[in-house]
Amino acid sequence: MAAGETRLTRFPEGFDFGRTAVCRAGEAVADTGMDFFIVRARNGEMVSAIGDDGDAGFECAWLLLDGTAVASVGGDSKTITRTSLFTQDPSCVHVPAGCKVQIRALADCEFALFRVNNDRDFQPVIFDGTNMLESEERDRGRWDDQAFRIVRTIFDLRNRPEAVLVLGEVVNLPGRWSSYPPHHHPQPEIYHYRFTMPQGYGHSELGPDVIKVHHCDTVKILDGDDHSQVAAPGYGMYYIWVIRHLPGNRYTVPEFTAEHAWLREVPFTGTIF
Repeated sequence: MAAGETRLTRFPEGFDFGRTAVCRAGEAVADTGMDFFIVRARNGEMVSAIGDDGDAGFECAWLLLDGTAVASVGGDSKTITRTSLFTQDPSCVHVPAGCKVQIRALADCEFALFRVNNDRDFQPVIFDGTNMLESEERDRGRWDDQAFRIVRTIFDLRNRPEAVLVLGEVVNLPGRWSSYPPHHHPQPEIYHYRFTMPQGYGHSELGPDVIKVHHCDTVKILDGDDHSQVAAPGYGMYYIWVIRHLPGNRYTVPEFTAEHAWLREVPFTGTIF
């Protein structure tokens, strides 16, 4: 069975209000060891209570996709808002297990919620454009800009060493590549996609397989498979990437596939011909 048949989850009509489970730790097929929910709340609702699924027992990352909410955690309170995944920096509430989180919608809003088992304690943080780790314009000027993309790393081992999760976003420009050159790592990863238009699409590599991905699709990356991406011309592609550190083998940097690693040496001078 091809990897795409077991690792792709589709919600072509989008997500209802409330909490929708997309991936669960411990599932029988293609288990990433992470829970992933889309949570949609109406104006005035307590987002963090929707579903009441025992969030306090997990390390959690609440990533705002759309709307406005007020988040309160660890004595800090902040109003967060987002109207564009493509032009605005992320806002994310990241907390350890046992930490009380209050997120109330001030307008209809949508969050991606990621959970993982982790008994380490760390300081809860509300990340935004002022304190996220970095936002990079990667490979601008290399390969005729064919893999120029924006990579936003919210947190990883460098600024959250006690965390099990690593979280970020990619803005993949129309007709261009990202997660390129082809690379892999043993740690499991989830990609969740959105497009500038609902009919937009792209292609996702999973080792030798290629999957056509659409708005609101999710792909699970396992077994060290290469996973480069490309967006169809005319359609901007956004995806969340979340990685789970493995015990004794924490994620740092990916390994580029040997036969394509030479591309990293191509100077930033345009064409390779």
